[in-house]
Formats: sequence, structure tokens, C-alpha cells
Amino acid sequence: MNKYIAELIGTFALALAVGLSIAGKFVVPTPVVAALTLGVCVYTLGAISGTHINPAITIGLAAIGKISPKDAGGYLVAQFAGGGLAMVACRALAGAPAVTAVDSVAVFIAEALGAFWLAIGVAAVVHDKAPGAAAGLTIGGSLLVGITMAASSGSNGVVNPAVALGIGSFSLSYVLAPPVGALLAMFLYKLLAK
Repeated sequence: MNKYIAELIGTFALALAVGLSIAGKFVVPTPVVAALTLGVCVYTLGAISGTHINPAITIGLAAIGKISPKDAGGYLVAQFAGGGLAMVACRALAGAPAVTAVDSVAVFIAEALGAFWLAIGVAAVVHDKAPGAAAGLTIGGSLLVGITMAASSGSNGVVNPAVALGIGSFSLSYVLAPPVGALLAMFLYKLLAK
């Protein structure tokens, strides 16, 4: 049960930090806030759950056999619960974030591409190709690259369906594209890491 609680807490923290940043509560740009929050979560919660805190990452890791289907289901429930709680907390603290979710082919591709780059960093850590001591930096940095690429290509740069729920950017592109990108990255990295 501890790993599911860790996933809920981590996802809540990430979605809340992004939501508050979008609402103008931080002086640091939102992609940097997201990357730092994810990096800190990797170092503080990683030993408990692996710190997926993203349904796309959980789906990708389950597809390559790095997490059981049962645990993946529990993680997904915890992650969306964390995103939902963050939405409530963000609205209470800052009002509704000014984010709109627009579906288009360009947004779908951008979100998949962003999640792909995040998942590459996760895959490097999971396959022991990145130093363990640098796991938070590798994964947080990969999120920063992923968000930057996605946002510069026309999307809101969310790359995480649970965070999309938390900030109100919840649509088919923001829910389906990140798992597509993560799956491609996980399978590609698995082939390359042999």
C-alpha cells in the first residue's frame, strides 16, 4: 500500500506545483517548476514506488515488464486520485488555472513527443544506463526537455494525463498521446539497451 500512497503524494505534488505555477504563484517558469518537483520526488519517493507519478510512464513500464499489471492498475488509480486532489487544492488556493485543452493532430503529436523524451530519461534510469545518484536529475531534466518540446509545438506541454486532470487540460490528446510517446520510448530504449 505504501507504494500507492507514494504515487498519490508524488502526483499530487507535481500537479499542484504545475497548477500553482500556471496560476502565477511562482516566479520560476512552469517547465522548471515541473522538472524540479519531479526530480525532488524521484529522490524522496523513488525508493518507495519508483516515482512514476505519470500514467504514461506506468503504462510504458508495464508494457516492457518492469511493473506487474496489478501494480500498474494500483498506480494508475493513485495517480489520477493525486491529480484530482491537486485540482481541488489548486482551485482552493489559486482559483481555476487558466488552461484550455484543445484537441488537434498537432497537439497529439506534441504531447506524444514530449512524453517520449521524458520516458527516454526514465528508461535510462530503469535500465541502469544513467548513474543511480543522478536519477532525479536525469528524469527531471528529461521532463524539462519533453515539456519544452511539447509546448513549443502547440500543446500545453503537459505530457502527463494525471497532471492534465489536475490543471484542467484534460482531453483526448492529453490523455492518449503521452502513453503513445512513452510506449514508443520504452520499447525503443529496451532494444537499444541490450
